Amino acid sequence: MIRAGRQHLVRTLADIAAQQGIALQTLLNSGQHQKEAFPAPLNGGRTRLYDGEQVEAYLAGRPVPALPTTDDDEDLLDRQEAAALSGVPLSVWDRRKKEPTVSEHLVRVGGVEHWPRHIVRDYTPAPAAVPEAVAGPAYRRRGPGPRDQLPARVAQLLDADPALTAAAVTDRLGVHRNTAQAALTECRAQRMADAMEQRALTAAQAAAALDYPASQTRRASVRAEAILRGRQARPYLTAVAQAVHARGWSSTDTPPVVQHPEDDQCVATLLLDTPEAPAPALVWSERHGWRTAPSRRHPLGKGAAWPPPGDGVRHLATGTTPTPADLVNALDSTSRERPGQHQLTGDAPP
Repeated sequence: MIRAGRQHLVRTLADIAAQQGIALQTLLNSGQHQKEAFPAPLNGGRTRLYDGEQVEAYLAGRPVPALPTTDDDEDLLDRQEAAALSGVPLSVWDRRKKEPTVSEHLVRVGGVEHWPRHIVRDYTPAPAAVPEAVAGPAYRRRGPGPRDQLPARVAQLLDADPALTAAAVTDRLGVHRNTAQAALTECRAQRMADAMEQRALTAAQAAAALDYPASQTRRASVRAEAILRGRQARPYLTAVAQAVHARGWSSTDTPPVVQHPEDDQCVATLLLDTPEAPAPALVWSERHGWRTAPSRRHPLGKGAAWPPPGDGVRHLATGTTPTPADLVNALDSTSRERPGQHQLTGDAPP
C-alpha cells in the first residue's frame, strides 16, 4: 500500500531508470531491482511501485529507511489490498469499485488503481429497490436480491445493534437463516480481526471491545483468528506467486486470496495458466503446506478436504511454508517425473 502522505514519493521502475539516466530495459537486464538490498515494492501487481525516499537512500548507499507501519484512513490500497480488507474475492471488488460511492475516490498512482482505506473499509452499497419495511415475505417474493449487498446490509444492522442475531437478520432482510448466520459471523469476524490486528487484542477482548455478546461470538472468534493468520500469510503467498510467475508458469504474479472453507483454517489456490505449467493449479493449506490440483476450475475439490497423492495430486516440498525456491524446485521435479500431467485432467491450459 501507499502510506498516507507519501503518494508524491511513489516511483515506477521507469522512473528509477530515468533517475539513473539509463533505459528501463537496461535496468531490467541488470537485475538491480531484484537484489536483496533493493527496497521492497509497495504492491504485488504487474506494475511495481516503490517508495522514492527508500530508493534514493539505496542508490546513495545509505541505510534504507523504514516505512510507516500505522494504518491511516488516507492510506491508498490497490485492488488486491482493497479486496483483502473487504474480505471479498477480487471479482467482487472489481464490481464494487464501479459503484459511484467508490469510483469517485479512485486514485491512479503510477498507472495503478488505488482507493483510500476509509472508502474501502466504510463502503456501503446504494439501497436496494425494495419496500421500505424490507419485510421478510415481501423481500422473499423478489428473490434473495444481490448477494454482494448482503454483507453491507448486515454491517448496517450490526452497527445499530451489536447483539444482532441471525433470526433478526432473517426477519429484516428475508434471507434464509443459514445465509443470515454466515453473513453475520463473517461481519463480526472481520471486525474482530481488525481490532485484534490494530490493537493487539485476543479474540475475546476484541469481541468485548465491540460489545458483541460472548454467547454469539464463539464461531466468529475462531474465524477472526483464521482471518488474522491469513493476513499474516499474505507476504509469503505473494513471494510464492512472484516466484511461480518468474518461472513462467503463471501469467500474473498476483497473490492468491486466502479463503476459509471452514472457520478455523486458511487455504489459498494459485492457478497455473501457461502451457509450460506442470499442473493446472496449486493449493496451499496452513495445516498441510502445498499440493498440486488436477482441476483449474475446482482446485480445492469437494469440501476442501486434503486429498492423498494420486490422480493429479502431488504433495510438494516439506513443511507448511517452504521457501518459494524450494517449492519451484519441487514443481520442477514433478514436471520431470510426470510430463504433461495437467493435460490429462480435462483442464488443458489456454
